[in-house]
Amino acid sequence: MIFITMERKATRRLPAIILASSSPRRRWLLRRLGVRFKVVRPRVFEKLDITDPLKYVRTAARLKARAVAERAKGIIVGVDTVVVLGRRILGKPRSRADARAMLRLLSGRTHRVLSALIVLDSRTRRQRTAVEETTVRFRKLTSREIEAYIRTPEPYDKAGAYGIQGRAGLFVKSINGCYWNVVGLPVTKLLTLLNGTDPY
Repeated sequence: MIFITMERKATRRLPAIILASSSPRRRWLLRRLGVRFKVVRPRVFEKLDITDPLKYVRTAARLKARAVAERAKGIIVGVDTVVVLGRRILGKPRSRADARAMLRLLSGRTHRVLSALIVLDSRTRRQRTAVEETTVRFRKLTSREIEAYIRTPEPYDKAGAYGIQGRAGLFVKSINGCYWNVVGLPVTKLLTLLNGTDPY
């Protein structure tokens, strides 16, 4: 956790934020960084009729932030993360069969993890946006490994039906890019936006 300790120093002057997400992993990361925040769950449908992965995450993050902006005032952070295989978007599995199918698709192949960030000031309506991309390669998984994994609760609230920070970390052969993006929150990019480094 050396990385988290170093990043925590960069958060001391940051304003308190409103996290437009109910993800326990995002809350955990923000607490580890020492960011002051509260959670307001966005009332939006997470399944969008959009096939382009980049447009999908940007739209979903924006909808989450704007939905919360209608109910809360302050600096709102909207985030959406998807797993992309080719151009196919893999969201959260709806069933054990769905999780099994996703893991079979990812087995032995390289996929992308895309996260869109929206930092929205609900008082001025100004916003900053960014997208993080990480590539992940899975080793070849056996049927027994997949069946054992989908019997745990771990796959069912995660895009692509796996959590790299949990048991599925053993599935990963290589990773190129931000590890925390795969967990669900690209913290370095978020701190850049919150510090105002990127233009609106």
